[in-house]
Amino acid sequence: MAISHTLIERHYISRVGWLRAAVLGANDGIISVASLIAGVAATQADKPAVLVTGLAALAAGALSMAAGEYVSVSSQADTESADLARETRELAEDPAAELAELTAIYVTRGLTEDLARTVAQQLTTHNALQAHARDELGLYEHMQAKPVQAALTSAATFTAGGIMPIGVLALSPENLILPAVSLSALGLLGILGAVGARTGGSNLLKAVVRVVVWGGIALSVTGLVGHLFGAAG
Repeated sequence: MAISHTLIERHYISRVGWLRAAVLGANDGIISVASLIAGVAATQADKPAVLVTGLAALAAGALSMAAGEYVSVSSQADTESADLARETRELAEDPAAELAELTAIYVTRGLTEDLARTVAQQLTTHNALQAHARDELGLYEHMQAKPVQAALTSAATFTAGGIMPIGVLALSPENLILPAVSLSALGLLGILGAVGARTGGSNLLKAVVRVVVWGGIALSVTGLVGHLFGAAG
């Protein structure tokens, strides 16, 4: 009796590209903007000055994240393109050697030589470049570099993260800016860690603790710097 498979397994690896950029952007937005606000607030600056600082940090951070991600991921994309171009050339110039190379890869993965050769031949007939990109170069479609997507995602998520401490700042009395922004930032970081863990299928508690601890360190250090230099001024 044939068994019908109606269930589709859920895997999280296909989300790794955009999830990394989204979590990094939002996390950096919250920490960077909240920490800078905390540092300036600790100097006893008035609320308008702190607000301008937060807005400047938001704009500069979003553009910096976009530029950094674009340059970094573009470099990765250039490397991938160069490898694919070389593989295309090798397939055209010496297909027999490329077939042998693919066969050897499958042998090292546990297939018998005859089966490995059969698999290599069938995959080469289907799409030779795709087979070599995946099994020789380790390039998978869901992991390929996408510079524009990474840049836009980072900028948007940094802005989404950074606007939250600014909102808390705008609503807080001047004498409560520092504790209000710091505590809300830690809470937001905890929520972000939980959402990232849930989306990526990882340990929730570990993700929350990790992001809150590092956020707390950043807020404490910048607040201390602001307090020391503000007092010295």
